[in-house]
Amino acid sequence: MTYAETLAYLYAQLPMFHRIGKAAYKADLNNTHALMDALGHPELGLKCVHVAGTNGKGSTSHMLASVFQEAGLRTGLYTSPHLKDFRERIRINGAMIPETEITAFVETHRATFEPIQPSFFEWTVALAFDWFRKERVDIAIIETGLGGRLDSTNVVTPEASVITNIGWDHADLLGNTLEAIAAEKAGIIKPGVPVIIGEAEGSIAAVFQRTAEGVQAPISFVDQSFALRYALDLAGPHQERNARTVLAALRELQSKGWPITEAHIAHGLAKTCANTGFMGRWQVLKREPLTIADVGHNVDGLRVVKEMLERTPHQHLHVVYGTVADKDISAALKELPRAATYYFCKADIPRALDADALQLQAQNAGLRGSVFPTVRAALVAAQQAAGPGDLVLVTGSVFVVAEVIA
Repeated sequence: MTYAETLAYLYAQLPMFHRIGKAAYKADLNNTHALMDALGHPELGLKCVHVAGTNGKGSTSHMLASVFQEAGLRTGLYTSPHLKDFRERIRINGAMIPETEITAFVETHRATFEPIQPSFFEWTVALAFDWFRKERVDIAIIETGLGGRLDSTNVVTPEASVITNIGWDHADLLGNTLEAIAAEKAGIIKPGVPVIIGEAEGSIAAVFQRTAEGVQAPISFVDQSFALRYALDLAGPHQERNARTVLAALRELQSKGWPITEAHIAHGLAKTCANTGFMGRWQVLKREPLTIADVGHNVDGLRVVKEMLERTPHQHLHVVYGTVADKDISAALKELPRAATYYFCKADIPRALDADALQLQAQNAGLRGSVFPTVRAALVAAQQAAGPGDLVLVTGSVFVVAEVIA
């Protein structure tokens, strides 16, 4: 198969959660274990850091990878979803996996894998782990896809586990209380492996404490109060919180002998985007009119977006907004500013919410705007309507942002 045919095979025959939603979620690790068996267990020798959490796990993973790259270590990075190119999910030292590697992997293992009937995500995890072994990475940063306990990545035994925070997302799959969601994320905690918790208190912290004690895993809760003395290329106080979590993880890894210096940390945090290709987090797309894209989509993510808007001087706000159909967005819509003009749109994926239906829900939340046939049309209209000093924001979904990033 050509590369295009290989991607079509992965997308069409094997469901991708981020495109179709709940129907693609596999609530056990049986397939992943079977794939690891078939590949001769690439996960067993993999030195890695495993990262879970409701928000910030992508930023945290990329920051960690950037620091390890600055240390001169051959660094694998597995994240999801991708924005523009499937290969963004699997990188070594910031470089995406070559197309030829993907095609060869699928051709080689298709006959063995098909009886197992793996999902798109399970295929991708198997590909990543196999390539990291083949390329002999020194360390890999592995971001969970959804949850933790039953996530396909949860076959690794890491050097350290990191859980960024707990918030409301995927409640239909992970649980209808924050404690239940925390318990699913806590599923990445392994016997004897140190775990770093970025943000948790009260009953949420208690879930992590009990889980860690149950498997004798050293646990530490990040002090989020100290002033960060490192420069970041990712903007906002939420990224400072992620960076404190990264620092705590790095201190733990330093104590285990990983050769990370203060210079590596400083340079890595200052060059996360350049080193890793990270995109879509309060990313400036254009200066005139000022156009910013952010993948915030759940309640906590949109609260961060609102906080960033308050920190960004502007006159009138124009919001290009789209979301998915399989989530209750009523709480998220309440986080969006009412004093803005909205440009409602539907991303080009099956899972996206129809723009007319979105407009109706948004009106009930006090948000006013018009419907546009595509994300691109909505962006063009917003930029044309923007006056001097105005701000155009593109948000609500990874998929909406993906369609406006060059």
